[in-house]
Amino acid sequence: MSVMSLPRLQHIVASGCVALVGIWVAYLSYTQQPSEAFLFPRLISSVFVVLALWTFAKACLGWTKVGAGVSVHAFVNMLPGLLIAIVYIFWGAKALGFYTATAIAFFVLLSLYDPAPHGQIKSWGKRVLITTGFMGVMYGLFALLLKVYTPREVLF
Repeated sequence: MSVMSLPRLQHIVASGCVALVGIWVAYLSYTQQPSEAFLFPRLISSVFVVLALWTFAKACLGWTKVGAGVSVHAFVNMLPGLLIAIVYIFWGAKALGFYTATAIAFFVLLSLYDPAPHGQIKSWGKRVLITTGFMGVMYGLFALLLKVYTPREVLF
């Protein structure tokens, strides 16, 4: 009996967590009302669950090339983004509305991970333009093209 490598264990744990989140999101999309508003999320979450479970099974069976795993340094670099995502998912989108919370989260993430200097006005203007463009695409996709429900609260 061989000992499981750390990178493989990391892959199993991560893919298992993604599969659990996918199952939870799919469950919510099938149980929330009005059901017509959740038709698109139902479709996407169902595909997501199938792919996540497939990835988890491959990881458990050892069929996935896992590389060297995630180092402590890489995890520390990802931690602020993970924390922002958790706040966005569990509080931001519902409390502030989908578009407002998405714009704030995207701008903060872009500011954290953009290598451009933070002391220059030009780099901040670029971040604002990128965020505005991203939100325009999001609004066009969800509200105009797909006509799907998004959480609405403070602004829209």
